[in-house]
Amino acid sequence: MCGFAGEARFDHHAADISAVARMGEVLRPRGPDAAGAFQQGRIALAHRRLRIIDLSEHAQQPMTDAELGLTLVFNGCIYNYRELRQELEARGYRFFSHGDTEVVLKAFHAWGRDSVNRLKGMFAFALWERDSGRLTLVRDRFGIKPLYLAPVAGGLRFASTLPALLAGGRIDTRINPVALHHYLSWHAVVPAPHTMLQGVHKLPPATIATFEADGTRTDHTYWRLAMRTDPELARLSAAEREEQVTDALREAVSRRMVADVPVGVLLSGGVDSSLVVALLAELGQHDLQTFSIGFEDAGGETGNEFVYSDRVADYFGTRHHRIHIPTVNLLDALPQVIHAMSEPMVSYDNVAFYLLSQEVAKHVKVVQSGQGADEVFAGYHWYPPLAESQDAVADYAQAFFDRDHAEYRTVVAPSFVGEDFSGDYLRAHFATVDAPTPLDKALHLDTTVMLVDDPVKRVDNMTMAWGLEARVPFLDHELVELAGRLPPEDKLGDGGKAVLKSIARRRVPREVIDRPKGYFPVPILKYLDGPVLDMVRDALGSERARARGLFRPDYVQKLLQAPAEHITPLRGSKLWQIALLELWLQTHDL
Repeated sequence: MCGFAGEARFDHHAADISAVARMGEVLRPRGPDAAGAFQQGRIALAHRRLRIIDLSEHAQQPMTDAELGLTLVFNGCIYNYRELRQELEARGYRFFSHGDTEVVLKAFHAWGRDSVNRLKGMFAFALWERDSGRLTLVRDRFGIKPLYLAPVAGGLRFASTLPALLAGGRIDTRINPVALHHYLSWHAVVPAPHTMLQGVHKLPPATIATFEADGTRTDHTYWRLAMRTDPELARLSAAEREEQVTDALREAVSRRMVADVPVGVLLSGGVDSSLVVALLAELGQHDLQTFSIGFEDAGGETGNEFVYSDRVADYFGTRHHRIHIPTVNLLDALPQVIHAMSEPMVSYDNVAFYLLSQEVAKHVKVVQSGQGADEVFAGYHWYPPLAESQDAVADYAQAFFDRDHAEYRTVVAPSFVGEDFSGDYLRAHFATVDAPTPLDKALHLDTTVMLVDDPVKRVDNMTMAWGLEARVPFLDHELVELAGRLPPEDKLGDGGKAVLKSIARRRVPREVIDRPKGYFPVPILKYLDGPVLDMVRDALGSERARARGLFRPDYVQKLLQAPAEHITPLRGSKLWQIALLELWLQTHDL
């Protein structure tokens, strides 16, 4: 797991290596173990390395193969790199390292852009071809690894984080009205290619962007998720389908143990992470380290789920770490958490993941996480109603959107109002996606868009702030493809995630399975009061906020006067939502 940055020029000027060096320095937390740089004429690259596979200097980046005329910067992990290496060696390729980076480089030389279809893992990379001057940028199927782009006069800059691009300078930092609408409507989900800044874009997941030497760009989507029941699967018994899911999940978990350092598990005590621990135990994993986090109780809510994570840890004999965070630590960490965000993200558990990662990174460099299971296997409350929906767009928006366009118009200043971008996006996706039913359409949207730009982005940003690599077996693309082909009862049954719960009941203590759905409880951000409310009030009332003129003053005052009365359908604070955006803008001097 690493971070990279670069600049490609499409005119006759040399790339700005000093700007790229500044960008690379911002990425230091993502790769604290080593740094590298490369410049040749119109290309400049910087890389920060977190040593996970092939800990030697032979795997240092940027990686150049002078014989092949290729230079690569790579972020992520290719779980099947050993098998691909064997194929390439059989074709006559010689290797000077023992890791996955060189496999990506030589696979691209051997198979071109088709090589990406062979990669099993999470990845973003930039590959420069010396002889043609062509630059290729690639992002994995679910956008687990980020890649931001910023056109500049005469060229292009790219980086693993948005703040890294800002460090290079010359970025158009005006607010993007499309992204603003998504952020305030869709629970801070801003689909690619948009970001909050007009001058920065995201490469969409499952995309190969090719830039010729003159700057001509061609995009190719190399993978699409089909979401429809497979008649052959439906004819099998539930037990036979469960066996197929078990095999696919076991393979996904096994793949994500590939490392030259120990791999732990983030154990919340819920079904998903507990199942990961159970399958690792079946695979013979010994001395597994697991990690759970908890907070102080507030508002009558318990601030931890240690009773469940302890039960799983005891049952499987893991080396378990209970991490209890006092409220004062939450308050102290909030500015750092906001600084670690590539984009503003409102979910309460950002601070939980950040503080958890800080402690976990003291013990291991790699962890597996249960992220993604709810989107892939229909674990959320809005899926059952959509199965019977007569108006899927309206029903999805009612369940998930924080506000409709009419309310949005009362939130932002007139110059930012624009069109109903979020509603239009939702209608277009549901109209064109390869999915026959409202439920299939919603699952497709959540798995390929919402998941990418909320939970996945959150985990990447918060773990990599501490040089911790998080791997997500529930987003193994072969497992997700299988889930997309299952009949709806395998997902909707048993209160959601039916097939996962059935698999887990055979392996995990039942009290962990048969209980209300858990989450990372962070009470101080759910009940805005005291010091957090003071921080919010100061940010929204600051001279910078007034000069920005983003929100209508009367709306801000209404929220400040009674924060608890303005809650979204997903139980989020509307006040925290607008405050977090302003705090993020101020943190990055925007």
